[in-house]
Amino acid sequence: MRHATAGLIPRPTTVTSRAGAPGTDGRWAFHTDDPALRPVAATLAALLAPHLAPHLAPHLTRRPGDDDAGGRGPRSRGDRRITLALGEVPSAAAPLGLSPTGGPEPADEAYLVTVTEHGIDCRARTAEGVFRAATTAAQLIATSTGELACVTIADAPRYAWRGLMLDPARAFLGVEDLRRAVDLAALYKLNVLHLHLTDNQAWRLHLPGVPELTGPPADDSAGQGHYTPDDYRALQDYAAERFVTVVPEIDLPGHSASLRRAFPALALPQIPDSQRQLMRKIEAVAPFAPPLDLGDPDTLDTVARVLKEVCALTAGPFVHIGADEAMGLGEDDFAASVRRLRALVRESGKRPIGWQESARAGAEPDDVVQHWTAPGMEPSPDGAGLPAHFAEILQALGDFMAPTAHDVARATDGGARVLLSPMSHLYLDRPYDPAIVPDEQADTAARLGMPFYRGTTVERAAEWDPASHGIPEANIAGIETPLWGETVTGFDDAAVLLLPRLPATAETAWSGAPAPWDEYRTRIARHAPLWRALALPYLASREIPWTD
Repeated sequence: MRHATAGLIPRPTTVTSRAGAPGTDGRWAFHTDDPALRPVAATLAALLAPHLAPHLAPHLTRRPGDDDAGGRGPRSRGDRRITLALGEVPSAAAPLGLSPTGGPEPADEAYLVTVTEHGIDCRARTAEGVFRAATTAAQLIATSTGELACVTIADAPRYAWRGLMLDPARAFLGVEDLRRAVDLAALYKLNVLHLHLTDNQAWRLHLPGVPELTGPPADDSAGQGHYTPDDYRALQDYAAERFVTVVPEIDLPGHSASLRRAFPALALPQIPDSQRQLMRKIEAVAPFAPPLDLGDPDTLDTVARVLKEVCALTAGPFVHIGADEAMGLGEDDFAASVRRLRALVRESGKRPIGWQESARAGAEPDDVVQHWTAPGMEPSPDGAGLPAHFAEILQALGDFMAPTAHDVARATDGGARVLLSPMSHLYLDRPYDPAIVPDEQADTAARLGMPFYRGTTVERAAEWDPASHGIPEANIAGIETPLWGETVTGFDDAAVLLLPRLPATAETAWSGAPAPWDEYRTRIARHAPLWRALALPYLASREIPWTD
């Protein structure tokens, strides 16, 4: 990448250099003549101020003639403009996948950024495209090691769905933490925040019609707390202003101990003999939480009330039903449960998403299946540091997970969309390889990440190619990066697991393919100041030649 744009992530489609520079005197001010873009300008000012300070003028949005006090008067001498405008930009191929906002076609996010002697022009056909352009402009300024060069950047995304999943069910994150996550996502052009709101440990979304659900968590390690309906609505509004859609996950029929704690009288399923051995081995380590029996009328009625409220509270078009790891249900009962869950979500006007096991209930073009694992995707752990009985449990789990080999084929054969989240490269709860961890962060890194995963590197996250899965382009929904919360104790822990790996997966989701590692590592090296501006800790990986 040319020196003028050597700090941009995601990397843009095309960069054309020209002679000249906008100079180094004065501060930057957002400017727009279009009333429709003034709310976007205000949001951008709030989002980007931490990254551009002290380069920003005191009043960040201007109309022609505004003075520093916000009144009508001459513009301050020396101020440089970041101009936002709607207009035509170079055509680009339509993105692959689903629109997170539910439109029949993916949003038009193509944009043009032009750096001239007078400032930076951000132009797109839509407000969302202008927003993406402005995040590029901010990165140009914040990662520059000298004066800006005059360049023209034409850019557009490869995938329409570019997500981050967080797990407040296992490690509660406050609303302000989730807002910080939204800001980080928006900075790297992600447009989905998937929230895993329920699991065995806790239920995090308060539902006024089912208040029993938000009782104390199963253990203190998950943290106290839940989101009120007002919290949830406000978070969705905050995210929408940054063109991020919130997708809630209510994990059923497995991972449902928190629901069973609230309603202990619900019927227990008949566990097949083939799974009893696995259950006994799991119980040697932790209590087994039986799945829900959705064939029981009382259980189905309770779940129907839950999903109806969740759908009513959710502004976006998608609700995730989980449908993973339902240990204790036979094949037919599991398939019937998934079909019931899908139907309940659709009855409430939303489109269901399920983890890849949901494909075993059949798959049709309206279904969305989230791919996360397959036999052979992840090398077996070597067992170092794990109790001896874990080897037996891992073998039993391997037997249980064997059918995952056919899940994606089931989905694509039925015409469903596949959301790519492979654990091999995109799971950010994987521990860091000790070889890349600086000495001063060794203790922190050692306690973060699931111990039965092999340690990984930033390079491994950056090298992932979506095409390697061989899924037809017409069947791809998009890309999403999960961070599970078993080892997380707060947002600082989450940030260390996210950074510096998340920008790499965000780049692939936007650009469509990995960049050469030696080139990418020089770009990510400039991003530590952006994270510090958000007070986000990160792993200072030895792989990266940090510039400060």
